Amino acid sequence: MKLGIVGLPNVGKSTLFNSLTKGGAESANYPFCTIDPNIGIVAVPDERLQALDKIYNAEKVTPAIIEFVDIAGLVKGASHGEGLGNKFLSHIREVDAIVHVVRCFEDTNIVHVEGSIDPIRDIETINLELIFSDIEILDRRIQKTEKAAKADKGLLKELEILEKIKKALEDGKCARNVPLESDEEKEFVSSLNLLTYKPVLYAANVSEEDLISNAEDNSYVKKVKEYAKAENSEVFVICAKIEEEIAQLDEEEKKLFLEDLGISDTGLDRLIAASYKLLGLISFLTAGPKEVRAWTIVKGTKAPQAAGKIHSDFERGFIRAEVISFEDLIACGNYTIAKEKGLVRLEGKDYVVQDGDVIIFRFNV
Repeated sequence: MKLGIVGLPNVGKSTLFNSLTKGGAESANYPFCTIDPNIGIVAVPDERLQALDKIYNAEKVTPAIIEFVDIAGLVKGASHGEGLGNKFLSHIREVDAIVHVVRCFEDTNIVHVEGSIDPIRDIETINLELIFSDIEILDRRIQKTEKAAKADKGLLKELEILEKIKKALEDGKCARNVPLESDEEKEFVSSLNLLTYKPVLYAANVSEEDLISNAEDNSYVKKVKEYAKAENSEVFVICAKIEEEIAQLDEEEKKLFLEDLGISDTGLDRLIAASYKLLGLISFLTAGPKEVRAWTIVKGTKAPQAAGKIHSDFERGFIRAEVISFEDLIACGNYTIAKEKGLVRLEGKDYVVQDGDVIIFRFNV
């Protein structure tokens, strides 16, 4: 999974990136201190892996990973070259979802490029730049498709969809909010790699006081939640400053620090949970003496395609899957006992993999 972090300058974007990835992106109180995109790889915390490792004593434990791309602070006119320009929009065309950091705190020591705090205005400023960039992409695609459609009338349907999306963008709507009639249409629009079609997670960056007391009472956060609800996006509340402090601690210190603050999980935990939910992702597990590993798939994936995540040969030569739930395996203490109790199931090509399934794939190529 690849997530692009965007936001106006000085909203806490690079501070958040630093805390999530310990990547050391430059973070300073002036616009454009992030010039090239910073990339950080983060392991997805999953306590199930440690529990399985106790059973198998594996040579290595491999968690699922998320790649974060920190994009330079965008400003009005970025799509036309303002600030650091359109170049930075290209960095987020390849991400699965966008994490849009929105400033929801007052601090006279940290300047805001617009001179005041207004999260909805900030969201719409960024959206407008993404819309302008997408219109450029669509203009080129429409021109190309119009020429090709003269010889191939089958492309007229594509042209109709392209024009429908462009009209919505010109009306100030994001492509993800345009109703599409079928899975084929959705697949086609997805293939265009439009920035405004990507799912969005809003990271409401609040002050330390708000996070510790009750961030839900923050009027800015309420506005962001209302905005997100209208477009079926997710919101998670974070204090980038606290996350930066947490990132410096070891596991034991982190636990005590969170307890002192009265917080049960870190911003990274909340971000991962929100992104899995938004993208409809789950994890299945493989376990043995060589490796215990988590694999990320889309909810609804069938066994052969899940096997293909490990290796294409597994999908091509799929015979069956031996499946046991994580809970059953842990309760039995080992695979042999679980099998004797009849808890290991043999599943075929139509089996839909569930979150927490521990699977051995049988295949023949």
